[in-house]
Amino acid sequence: MPKNQDTSPRPRDAEATQKRILKAAKKEFAKNGLSGSRVDEIAERADANKRMIYHYFGSKEQLFQTVLEDAYLDIRAAEQKLALDEMAPKDALEKLVRFTWTYYLKNPEFITLVNSENLHRAKHLKKSTRIDSATRRLVDMVADLLDRGVKSGVFRPGIDPVQLNITIAAIGYYYLTNQYTGSIIYKTNLADPQALNERLDFNLQTIMRLVCLAP
Repeated sequence: MPKNQDTSPRPRDAEATQKRILKAAKKEFAKNGLSGSRVDEIAERADANKRMIYHYFGSKEQLFQTVLEDAYLDIRAAEQKLALDEMAPKDALEKLVRFTWTYYLKNPEFITLVNSENLHRAKHLKKSTRIDSATRRLVDMVADLLDRGVKSGVFRPGIDPVQLNITIAAIGYYYLTNQYTGSIIYKTNLADPQALNERLDFNLQTIMRLVCLAP
């Protein structure tokens, strides 16, 4: 090999390697949490080596923060694509509730990553500079939806968009994080497709009765 030949990774190769590492890390962190995950396992899943992980992300903690940030940014981006401002307020609210429930079902890693971060008292999110603007866009989107609903005479005035966001998330999040213990306690399979559909209907009724003047 000539002495002056550049052996550094090409940009496209570097980007592909980082994507593989992030994908592998997401699975590992979602399965085992931050404390239980091993960089060796992530490297093996990503068909990479530990040196590359530390080169691109610095540490396991920083890699976890990046995975967590990406998870939040993904759901925030998907929410923006709903185009709620183009829909009637009631239809838009129903679409948001349905979307949140469906997203949790299709992306169980999101829930487990959030659970893991809560165990660490959100110390990684506190360091993040990437998700603030995305979260503000969500709050603004819901605030606009509520304002339109009030002006059109279908929503109650004075509803806090942050509290509404928390409630929409909570009524789906709690059900899914506790579906195994709940299935034992209530002697029913909460993961059964019919049970999931019934829960979605209940979520919709709950939010509509909370927000609408005449659900």
